[in-house]
This record gives sequence, structure tokens and C-alpha cells, in this order.
Amino acid sequence: MTVRNRFLAAVGAAALLAAASHADAAPEAKADKAAAAGGVSEQAILNDAKTTDDVVTYGLGPQAQRYSPLKAITKETIQGLVPAYSFSFGGEKQRGQESQPLVKDGVLYVTGSYSRIYAINSRTGEKIWEYNARLPEGILPCCDVVNRGAALFKDKVYFGTLDAKMMALDAKTGKVVWRKDIDDFKAGYSYTAAPLIVKGKIITGVSGGEFGIVGRIEARDAETGEIVWKRPVIEGHMGELNGKPSTMTGKANESWPGDMWKYGGGATWLGGTYDPETDLVYFGTGNPGPWNSALRPGDNKWSASRLALNPDTGEIVWGFQTTPHDGWDFDGVNEFVPFDLQKDGKTIKAGATADRNGFFYVLDRTNGKFLGASPFVEKINWAKGIDKDGRPIYDDAFRPGDPSKSEDGKKGKTVFAVPSFLGGKNWMPMAYSPDTKLFYVPSNEWGMDIWNEPVNYKKGAAYLGAGFTIKPVFEDHIGSLKAIDPATGKVVWNYKNKAPLWGGILTTGGNLVFAGTPEGFLKAFDAKTGEEVWKFQVGTGIVASPITWEQDGEQWIGVAAGWGGAVPLWGGEVAKSTAGINQGGSFWAFKLPKKLAAK
Repeated sequence: MTVRNRFLAAVGAAALLAAASHADAAPEAKADKAAAAGGVSEQAILNDAKTTDDVVTYGLGPQAQRYSPLKAITKETIQGLVPAYSFSFGGEKQRGQESQPLVKDGVLYVTGSYSRIYAINSRTGEKIWEYNARLPEGILPCCDVVNRGAALFKDKVYFGTLDAKMMALDAKTGKVVWRKDIDDFKAGYSYTAAPLIVKGKIITGVSGGEFGIVGRIEARDAETGEIVWKRPVIEGHMGELNGKPSTMTGKANESWPGDMWKYGGGATWLGGTYDPETDLVYFGTGNPGPWNSALRPGDNKWSASRLALNPDTGEIVWGFQTTPHDGWDFDGVNEFVPFDLQKDGKTIKAGATADRNGFFYVLDRTNGKFLGASPFVEKINWAKGIDKDGRPIYDDAFRPGDPSKSEDGKKGKTVFAVPSFLGGKNWMPMAYSPDTKLFYVPSNEWGMDIWNEPVNYKKGAAYLGAGFTIKPVFEDHIGSLKAIDPATGKVVWNYKNKAPLWGGILTTGGNLVFAGTPEGFLKAFDAKTGEEVWKFQVGTGIVASPITWEQDGEQWIGVAAGWGGAVPLWGGEVAKSTAGINQGGSFWAFKLPKKLAAK
């Protein structure tokens, strides 16, 4: 709790700075008419994984495989990759920069910390306009003042803010078209994810799982911002469709005791993916509230789960719970990536997710049927494995104890559990290559001392009932970029990094994998072997997701840079591995000149 109180004080001071320094900033006009953005159609969104001259979705396609067919940059040509420009986010507002940019018609859109967004000329890095949300005092983001990206649709760009608002801006001018409240930030709600556009609707989740909020997924009309449907993810709560009650999620008290479901957590804070083949939206759900699992016996559905929803109605089509009765803060929010699995001579419509609990799952994406799971980090001890139905085989020796059964009634038995609550993989998105048929997973090898404490729900207050200290499990590394074969669950190659990995992955048709490190390097690896073939130092830690696009006949690579995120705030002993890393706030663009690509 001491760590949390220090963090909330820091966030409060940061919010004061944000509120004082900027109102809704007036966009800057630029004379460069060539950089005026064109509209983004629904078909352009669906085709984003195939088109190479733009990036109009978070994940390089609604399935979020983060694969580009571009192949001018290879391990043979990459030595010719050069910086084209670096764009500064400016001011004193730095902290973690976790945004994945978007590119359309010569304009690049990138969000920054403290709920900012910029439109810049994608060729020159010149600013076209800038929007700064005016943040009130008292915002309660748990894990830094980050924003992970925006969405484009027709003539608008959408992004969410730390005070739990959804914004629609004119893509050409940056002027506000509409602004809608997601929920009450004073109750702990916030928003950091990139929105998802499906069938003319903007589909989002909510953040705030450490404050006893109830997670939900909701769809708005992208043109007006009005709610179409809402789907709470915790049993007992009623959904909404077209302004009227629809159906209840599950059955009240089926897997929750008493009134615990009313503050049950399950924050849907990372956003979702969409598969046009099944016409399903996939979202993950966060930890149940509170962390102290002794207070809520039962599976606590649908916390720590993956859900498939009908995008027209918000009805749950299927659910799969990765960590029933979670006692370690193993959020199930990590992205569910649709892909076609080749196994036993058959093609299966599958999806994969690398969970915070340390296991890599493959499911049938049409019905949620469990196909397999394997550990992707080492020394996991909270579970002995996963059974044939996909349920963890718990080792109760590594579940933190019930404080009510301790001598003083204030602190339960401490256990050392692996992985830590920051997870085998946290928010940072993995990538899938249809060429190699491998997933590239940014992971971390760490554990934690964790113990339970008494707690009661209070609006806007931390709702944990636990204490913790994170520790490394290896002396030489914490970060680990792994190539995983989803057909077998085997790790094909493993790149070890001294500091934790906290940024997303990009893979390309040039047989390359791109990833950033806290040490400040953007690196490229051979997708088949894991050999490091290139690196560039940007001067601050990278905790964002790279993109690639084609422009003027040349392949470009781009990434936001700026050290921060959860690790320096929550990292315990492992934060020592990142001591001395400078903060920053910028977007870096690189290109391979035509004459070098031709060699």
C-alpha cells in the first residue's frame, strides 16, 4: 500500500501539472495541403493487414497480428536503414510513451502521455496539429499516465483520456467533434487503450480494476458517440441495448459470494480485436476485486477471462477463463489474436493469447474450445500445469494466505509466486507471422513475494487487500523475447534482455522481428533464428509498438520513444535494472532509401 500511496501522490501532482499547463489546446494550422488526411472506410480497416501504404488500425489489421507483408527491409538490406526524423512531444510531460501510431495519406497520428494526440507530416515530421486534453485533479490511473493509441474512421480520429472520456476529433484540424463520458473518474475509472472500430461502431473497454470498478465492453455510434450497447463482464450485472436493459451477464452469485460481484473488477483495460471471418469481437478481462482471494471463494466469472461478443448486440457468444479464482492479479486482458492453425493436416480457425499467468493458450476462435496451453516463462509455481479442459492445476502452497486465519488477523502467509503480478506478459502486444507461423511474445522472467491483507470497498480508494515485492528469477536477464510455435507450444528461439521488456512487437515479410528495449534500442531480429541483425539507440527507453509502412516507394519503420509505464512504478527490486534510464517523449521515423533497397 505504501507503494500505491506514493504513486497516487505522484499521479495527483502530474494531473495538477496537466490541468495547469493546457486547456483543450488550439490546433496548429500548417500550410502543407499535401498532408491533409483522407477518409478511412470500413473496408480500409478490414484490409489494413494487406495494404502497405497506410496503417489505419491498432495492430495492423483488426485481428492485430502485427504483421506487414513489406519486405524491402531484410537482414541483408537493414544496414541501410537510416533515421528520417525525430518528432518531440514537447514540454515537461514525459513519462511512459506506449502509443502505436497510425498513418493515412501522408499524415501520422500518434498519442502521447497525459492524453495528448498529434498529427504530423509522415514524410518530414512537421507538426500539423496537436490536441491536449485538460485533465482534472484527482485522476486515478494505476500504472502511469500512458495512452496506447488512437483509431481512424471516415473523417475522424478517436482516442480516450485518463479522466475516462472518449474523444472524436476532426482528422484534418484536430478540433473536437464530440466528447463523451465513459464513467466517473472519481470512482477509479480511466481510459488508456486504443479504440476498436467495427461496423461503424467504436468499441471500447474501461480501466480501473484496482479500484473496485466493474469491467464492461461498450459500443458507440462512431458518428455521434451515442451508446449502442453495454456488456458488463462480471456475473449479475445487466447489459444494455439501444438504451434499454438487455440480458444479464451470467447468473448472480453463481461464482461470487454475497455482494462481492457488485465491486468485482474485471477491467477491460487493454481493448480488443475483431475477426471478420467469425464476426466476433474478442476482449480480455482483468483481475477480480479485491486481490485477496480469501474474500471471494468461487471462480469469480468473468474476471481473468477472454470473451467473444456479437458486435451488433454485445451478447457474449463464448467465454474462457484463464485464471479462475485469481489470487495473484493475473489479469486476462492480453490480446486474443485470431490466426489459422495448421495441425494434423487440418486448418483450424484458432486464436492465441499469452496470459499474465505465464501460459500460452490456443483456443478455437469460433466457440472458445480449449486446444492447448504451454508455459512460456520459466519457474512457474502457482500452477502445476493446465488440465485437459484448460483449467489450471493449482498448487495451493503458492496461493497467499487468508489474513483472517493469521495470528494478528492483519497479514496472511507470504508466498513467493512466479510469475509476478506484472505477468509473464503484460500489455505489450505480441505479433504473428503467417510466413514463419510463429508468434513473437515479449515476456518477462520475474516472481513476487505476495501476501493478503484485510480490505473493504470504498469508492475511489485502492481495493487490493494485498502487498507485494517483485523480484527477478534470473541474475542475467528479466526480459525475454520468445518465438513460439502455436501448433506445439514449443519455444523456437529466445532473446534475453537484462531489463524487462515493456513494448510491443512487429514482424514483416522481410523475415524480421522488431522490438524496443528499456535501454533505448530499437532492435531487429531474424524471424526464423532470433539473430540480432540491427539496432539503433533513441536516447530513452522504448515501451511502445513499432509500425511499418510504404511511402514514395520506400519502406519506413516508426516507433514512439519515452521510458515509463508500470515497471519503474511497481517494479520493486527489478526496477534496479532500469535505474538511470532517462525519460523522453518523441516519435522516431526510419526509412530504407530506394537505392539501398534495390541492392
